[in-house]
Amino acid sequence: MSTIVVGVGDCALSADPDSTLVTYALGSCIGLAIHDPVARVGGLLHFLLPESKIDPEKASRNPFLFADTGIPLLFRQSYELGAVKGRLVVRAVGAAQVIEDCGVFNIGKRNHQAMRRILWKAGVMIHREETGGNSSRTVRLEVGSGRLLCLGPGGAERDLDDSPATVKGAT
Repeated sequence: MSTIVVGVGDCALSADPDSTLVTYALGSCIGLAIHDPVARVGGLLHFLLPESKIDPEKASRNPFLFADTGIPLLFRQSYELGAVKGRLVVRAVGAAQVIEDCGVFNIGKRNHQAMRRILWKAGVMIHREETGGNSSRTVRLEVGSGRLLCLGPGGAERDLDDSPATVKGAT
């Protein structure tokens, strides 16, 4: 069994059913996990900011930093591994307000809005999400089974497939 760590502004995909994709410290960032249960392809994107227009040069060097460039690339790369759009199970974690800035920047909220807009325009439904709140989270995607496990404060890992469809503000 191999573990592939996805850093901030990074993305990983796998068609190896024995691999696990993991990303740590999802605060205002979002971890977007996709899984095709037939092709057994999984992908995990950890994007930092909503829009690449703030730094097009940086976006060209690393499109995974931004929702508007990273999300389409995540999907395209999954198709190259055999995933089919209509079969993808899509889940999101993060978008917390971890820094007390009195709502000045609202990065988590802006990341969430950007992600929803991009997926909506592409005709992609989010199956589960755990977004908001004020705590960071760690997520693991098991490629073979498609299970998405989330670890938040308190140390109890939860299977997001067993949770309610949308958990806003969960800690």
